[in-house]
Amino acid sequence: MQLKKLKNKLFSSLAVSSLIVLIIILSSCKTNLVYMNVIEPAPISIPPYLKKMGVVNRTTIEKKNEKFDKVEQILSAEGPQLDKEGALAAIDGLYNELSKNERFTLVKKLPEVKTNTTGSGVFPAQLSWDEINKICTENGLEGLYILEFLDSDTKVSYAQIPTTINTPLGSIPAVEHQANMLTIVKTGWRIYDNVNKLVIDEYSMNRNLNFSGRGINPMAAVNAVMGRKDAVKQAANYIGQDYAKSILPYTIRVNRDYYIKGNYNFKVAMRKARTGNWDGAAELWKKETLNPKRKIAGRACYNMAIIGEINGDLDGAIHWAQQAYENYGNRLALQYVNILKNRKNKNARLKMQEPQ
Repeated sequence: MQLKKLKNKLFSSLAVSSLIVLIIILSSCKTNLVYMNVIEPAPISIPPYLKKMGVVNRTTIEKKNEKFDKVEQILSAEGPQLDKEGALAAIDGLYNELSKNERFTLVKKLPEVKTNTTGSGVFPAQLSWDEINKICTENGLEGLYILEFLDSDTKVSYAQIPTTINTPLGSIPAVEHQANMLTIVKTGWRIYDNVNKLVIDEYSMNRNLNFSGRGINPMAAVNAVMGRKDAVKQAANYIGQDYAKSILPYTIRVNRDYYIKGNYNFKVAMRKARTGNWDGAAELWKKETLNPKRKIAGRACYNMAIIGEINGDLDGAIHWAQQAYENYGNRLALQYVNILKNRKNKNARLKMQEPQ
């Protein structure tokens, strides 16, 4: 009898626990997600008055630094001419991408500039403004993109691992040779504004390349390095393209929560929103901003902020989100206010980046 009572009590307890879990799950479904595309400002802001730009390779090693460069080549296992060809590929990638950008009226690839670059993978001293001005004046330019350095460092690991191979006479012991090579392509870039004598940007960009090979003889493992030069050149070209794109705004996809529960109008508004009828949903939410129930009014104000952002009215969205938090204590709205203010600041940067 006592055992039966214990079983009933346990069953009752489990039923209550299940109910609690169910309530938690259902209550967590009070919002839906809406996805929207947002334009982000370019990482690098080019002043609108810069219309004519030159592209310069500054990676050529001067005679007095060649001895240092040869030592560095040995230490990093560089192939002959690898950095030189990589630098040319990086310049090509940058130049080709910049030439597509309509904000520039002229993009010109210039001869290499020989300076006291060491080739050690670090930024050299900036070119003097006399040198920058001379290059720009001679070529009718207002600013320069300069590849300050390109360096490829390589780390090689080699191992011999005991194994067995199958032969007509059965399995016999053997040694498998494994070669792994990691090549890091390092680049450094500067953008010089000759009009106002400013360095607009100084940035390093790297790419990692992995090569591996294995076989029962060393030559099979050495095949790991085959095609390394072409891979380095391709990586350098992509780096140049990426740096050119860093002056362009870009689009990201973001999501926002909006309330779908509160009363009957919220349910209808949810169905309208799901079909893309946001204006229809907004009409119902706006009515509920006057609801005497604080929770419902707060959710409605919050949803009106979502509508404002969807329609590109950030000031209106901020106003509604502030009301939702300040007047009704809606916690989701406080975070949303900060998101909207951040977007407004970024939009101001976007405006400044527009070509004139």
